[in-house]
Amino acid sequence: MAHPKRKISTTRRDTRRAHDFGTPKHLGVDPQTGETHLYHRAHVHEGNLYYKGKMIVEGYSAR
Repeated sequence: MAHPKRKISTTRRDTRRAHDFGTPKHLGVDPQTGETHLYHRAHVHEGNLYYKGKMIVEGYSAR
C-alpha cells in the first residue's frame, strides 16, 4: 500500500478541499410569465415551454 513520503500540510489539504463545495444555483425570472427558472434552461409554464421569454412549444408535456 502506498504511503506519503511527507506529511501534507493543513493549508494544502484545505486548499484541495475548497473545490469540493457546490455553489448555489443562479435563478432568473422570466419577464413574460414571471416564472422562476434556472439560467439558460427552458421551463414549463401552464403547459407551454418557454425559453428566453418566448414560447417555444405550445401544449408541451414532459415524458
